[in-house]
Amino acid sequence: MPNKPKIAMEIFDATPQSWATPLTDALGDLISDPAAWARACVEQFGADMVCVQLASTDPNGADSSPEDAAAVVRSVVDAVSVPILVYGSGNADKDGEVLKKVAEAVADTPVALGPATEDNYKPIAAAALGYGHVVIAETPIDVNMAKQLNILITQMGLAADRVLIDPSTGAVGYGIEYGYTVMERLRLAALNQNDEMTQMPMIVNLGKEAWRAKEARATEDEEPAWGDAAKRGVLWEATTAITLAMGGADILVMRHPESIALVRTALEGLADQ
Repeated sequence: MPNKPKIAMEIFDATPQSWATPLTDALGDLISDPAAWARACVEQFGADMVCVQLASTDPNGADSSPEDAAAVVRSVVDAVSVPILVYGSGNADKDGEVLKKVAEAVADTPVALGPATEDNYKPIAAAALGYGHVVIAETPIDVNMAKQLNILITQMGLAADRVLIDPSTGAVGYGIEYGYTVMERLRLAALNQNDEMTQMPMIVNLGKEAWRAKEARATEDEEPAWGDAAKRGVLWEATTAITLAMGGADILVMRHPESIALVRTALEGLADQ
């Protein structure tokens, strides 16, 4: 198995709010310093990649500027030598502006920019094409929509090997079986039908999905029958990640160091079979 799934650990451009206590306890002061957080991801936690989440650029939140976002990404690129993934806030219009500025700021280092959606793929793909980056193409759990978006992006001149598929997913207990099925169908189309527009690597942004689940977030006071809250959250994320790896994911975007350690052990065991 020459290309095992890779684990990307996510960091945020601003201190995350309302995270579950097991997450903040595990990461401590790192969550207030993106560059230091990125170094810890690689040097302490063994991440293969770092995923920068530009959550503060959301117009419905802090609405930080494209320039501020670009400065954060630049600091992370300078801090580590592993591949960098960059996700905007999910606001299509703002992401187009933000990711264009990010692409320019790190023109000397290829990164992956996303999410590029049906509503904003043109400026993001153009920025990737102009500055030598990769595009993360995100669609809402649908094989045909994923394929169509890849066609549109490559028609702009971006090579197919510079596109990642983000098929969208839920966590265990929250629609993961639907996402898993779509991922399987993408892989079957790529392998059995030799469909070039489904042969790109798949990335799943699973950390946020796993840790928004009630089962991962609820405290022992809230749900005493559910057992140890810290262990429960770690297992919820790890189980989600292993499931999606089995479904064909190539890049797993994760949060908790202990979850990452569990998943790495599982992947190594699967690859040795």
